[in-house]
Amino acid sequence: MTVTFPDITVGVLALQGAFSEHVQLLRLAAKSLEQRKAVHVKWGFIEVRTPQELATCDGLIIPGGESTAMALVAARSGLLEPLREFVKVLRKPTWGTCAGLILLAESANKTKKGGQDLIGGLDVRVNRNHFGRQVESFQTDLSLPFLGDAIDKDSSEPFRCVFIRAPVVEKVLPHREGIQAEEAEQDATVVAPAQTPADELAKEALQSEVEIMANISTRNTALQQNQEHEHAGNEDIIAVRQGNVFGCSFHPELTADPRIHVWWLEEILKAVQRRQEFVDRTVLSVS
Repeated sequence: MTVTFPDITVGVLALQGAFSEHVQLLRLAAKSLEQRKAVHVKWGFIEVRTPQELATCDGLIIPGGESTAMALVAARSGLLEPLREFVKVLRKPTWGTCAGLILLAESANKTKKGGQDLIGGLDVRVNRNHFGRQVESFQTDLSLPFLGDAIDKDSSEPFRCVFIRAPVVEKVLPHREGIQAEEAEQDATVVAPAQTPADELAKEALQSEVEIMANISTRNTALQQNQEHEHAGNEDIIAVRQGNVFGCSFHPELTADPRIHVWWLEEILKAVQRRQEFVDRTVLSVS
């Protein structure tokens, strides 16, 4: 049976970085989703450069690139506050890759105070450029069990992960009302500003726990042996999710594998359904 959804628009922030690559994989993912799961959606995939374009989106991807440059351009173009509203007030589905993960973190270290604006949404501290300089970029095959049967490949088949001056999730933080005040007191650390969720459904997303979606062993043979590991254990966290927000250290858009994009489109469909059910319940309760 074919399931039909209303028109859905997914934006890719197009201020800097690998945004066009994401759009290409989104189109491929949409075709795969319709062919394999009989899900009929009139998808719209757009490049987002203005608040008006962002307002049309049901979901958003913040691509890899240079997080400081993205934040600076967003602020100058009047997009920074609308992005914070999209992610933390409306709690719409948002995925950040590499630089996008940094922007979506509630705390980022290895940076000058005032030198990096954050959007926030993930209760984590990220360590910028954890895996080294551009010349120390690497690729490695990793298991990503959350993909399930996202495409015609076994979910156990490794995903080729591309790391370029990549951050890492150094610490999962306790949820705080307001800003992460303890993080703000640390040297060379910036935190995201607080935002108030728009309604009860958005509050539910805000209260979700951080889920660790993927790790990389610190003994992985692809790694340069010069990273600082300021945490216990033998793994680095490279993908996390909290409610409506997902972030990963690596660049899926620089591969030909659309499995994560297929999975993400499915997550957007679920969010659209939840929002519609919430609206229907709200209308019934006041009628």
